[in-house]
Amino acid sequence: MGFSDILERVPRFLRSFYFLAGLSFLVWMFLFDANDFMKQYDMYAKWQELQNDKEYYLREIDKVKKDRAELLSSPELLEKFAREKYIMKRPGEDVFVLVPQAKEPE
Repeated sequence: MGFSDILERVPRFLRSFYFLAGLSFLVWMFLFDANDFMKQYDMYAKWQELQNDKEYYLREIDKVKKDRAELLSSPELLEKFAREKYIMKRPGEDVFVLVPQAKEPE
């Protein structure tokens, strides 16, 4: 039982030049090409992550625009924001900033 006997048992279409060339092409594209299957999958996952980030930042932009509109419409809110966020004060006032103490490891 030689190599030719084993080759005769393989169906004829599997031995054809076109089948072997197509199989070689697919193996090359899925495993060895610069844009192989794994790279395409990684790029798709990264694209999905960036789409989620885009949605998050668009929501954050809407929140900031809403807060900005509220601040610019009311001097009282603008003063409150400046005092809380930037620790601003009027002349002659004393400001005390309370910082929570970090817990010590037990």
